[in-house]
Amino acid sequence: MPEPEPKEPGSLTPDEAVTPAGGGAMSLATTEAETLEDGPLPGAPASGKARSLWSDAWHDLRRNPVFLVSALIIVFLVLIALWPGLIASGNPLQCDLAKAQEGSQPGHPFGFDTQGCDVYTRTVHGARASITVGICATAGAALLGSVLGGLAGFFGGWWDALLSRIADVFFGIPIILGGLVFLSVVTSGSLWPVVGFIVLLGWPQISRIARGSVVTAKQHDYVQAARALGAGSSRLLLRHIAPNAVAPVIVVATIALGTYIALEATLSFLGVGLKPPTVSWGIDISNASTQIRNAPHMLLWPAGALSITVLAFIMLGDAVRDALDPKLR
Repeated sequence: MPEPEPKEPGSLTPDEAVTPAGGGAMSLATTEAETLEDGPLPGAPASGKARSLWSDAWHDLRRNPVFLVSALIIVFLVLIALWPGLIASGNPLQCDLAKAQEGSQPGHPFGFDTQGCDVYTRTVHGARASITVGICATAGAALLGSVLGGLAGFFGGWWDALLSRIADVFFGIPIILGGLVFLSVVTSGSLWPVVGFIVLLGWPQISRIARGSVVTAKQHDYVQAARALGAGSSRLLLRHIAPNAVAPVIVVATIALGTYIALEATLSFLGVGLKPPTVSWGIDISNASTQIRNAPHMLLWPAGALSITVLAFIMLGDAVRDALDPKLR
């Protein structure tokens, strides 16, 4: 019998290359499988289960100091808007002309305004009107814009073209000029005309975001698979598309909330927004603007409260955007 040919050092036959005892690819695969059985890879969830977009976003938000600080400020503002008596027991409409424009005194740390009203009490009570307008206007604009934009992006055609042209008309209206014209004919001076005006001019921006998200989501494979299995339009839109297209709308709405609060104060400052006896930061800033040299404390505190509130909501929106946008990870 012919003797087997001598093997070169380090060479393996095909059979030995796939045998675990001889090393090779099978040995490497076996080793990797044993490593995976020992435990999850570093950085993977302890349960071995992939997190969803929302759970992953919440995981990031809890470790974001910007989110934590802004959330604490907003929670505090909402609490004093609901129950201002927690930190200010006085009546914001109770004034004493004998104390007009006086500075800080015991029990009145922010001093008094031109009517002798306590600036501290009015600053605390003014949070209710501003935050109520901001939240209601944001909810209305987000709901209206999401519905119209989502339907336009899903069905397309003439409905999409019509909505786009209507949105272009509203985009062409300067918001301050529109507020002066629209609210000048309203004499009630309550919250709801201001909320309605902001919703009227705020929904086109959110509708465009919603439309783009729906157009992108409906092209995914899981939507096409559901359609092939016989899912109807309502099921596709509500069950498969909307949950995956709502994240950009939430981000835009959160940032817009701070903008709407500033817009309410601007309209009230111009005299076409909220009107007395409603207590508002914009009204107090308007009243204090003529006395800024004689009594700067009248302007400092309501303007500072407004700035902190707007900044907190914008910071919250930025943190939510960073958590929900996969491109920023």
